[in-house]
Amino acid sequence: MYEPTQLRTFLAVAQTLSFTQAARRLGLRQSTVSQHVRRLEEEAGRALFTRDTHSVELTEDGEAMLGFARTILAAHERAAAFFTGTRLRGRLRFGVSEDFVLTRLPEILESFRREHPEVDLELTVGLSGTLHEKLAAGRLDLVLAKRRGGDTHGRLVWHSTLTWIGAPRLRLDPDRPVPLIVFPPPGITRARALEALEAHGRPWRIVCTSSSLSGLIAAARAGLGVMAHTRGLIPPGLSPVPARAGLPELGAVDFVLLHGRPKGTAQEAADALAAAILAGGDRLHR
Repeated sequence: MYEPTQLRTFLAVAQTLSFTQAARRLGLRQSTVSQHVRRLEEEAGRALFTRDTHSVELTEDGEAMLGFARTILAAHERAAAFFTGTRLRGRLRFGVSEDFVLTRLPEILESFRREHPEVDLELTVGLSGTLHEKLAAGRLDLVLAKRRGGDTHGRLVWHSTLTWIGAPRLRLDPDRPVPLIVFPPPGITRARALEALEAHGRPWRIVCTSSSLSGLIAAARAGLGVMAHTRGLIPPGLSPVPARAGLPELGAVDFVLLHGRPKGTAQEAADALAAAILAGGDRLHR
């Protein structure tokens, strides 16, 4: 009933909330993306998106279609692999940013391991900036991380915004420097936070530095200060800092998949894992 091509297009739009971004990810014209979505909506007999000139949002039926689309596409991939007789093998070095340690990424990786048991998956969790450096040095085959400022490389998985977060009862004194909880260099959110405060003329001081997201969250829950974080990944126990605190806007953030220079079986394994992440990208945020 539902064409896999149309389902893949639907997932791309649902994850990016942009027909333009989905077209770029898929290498299609925007009119083709619109056509695929329209045909899928006709098949379902329901509207899957609400859209106007400024925004795209999933409807309740669109949210329901997400789960069905993932299931159908996963079954399609398994059937194709079974009947073509291909089994992926080899070593795959995958780097993922700290942002995703508290998401449902492990479910995607577990499914990938189950479907490709002969792939030796090596996972590296770190700062986005560090992962970019390791990829450039040939030490990783595939990376899921934030896109660096001014960079256009990578396949977009998810577009969001950065926001200031802290403990719900935290109150900032406007006459004192902003207490910051940050990753160490070359953390991308760290750089964005410092640049925004400097441009705004707001003094700041670092009260906690940790390369572990868990360490930052613990410091924020203790009320030590505020941290820059992705809006769709706010950890339990923390909340956005109210606008009345006068902190500057931090702007948008893109999470992308970046390929290294693997060869042979590693390239095939990287392509398969990238496809699994793109198909399940909506599970990477709350």
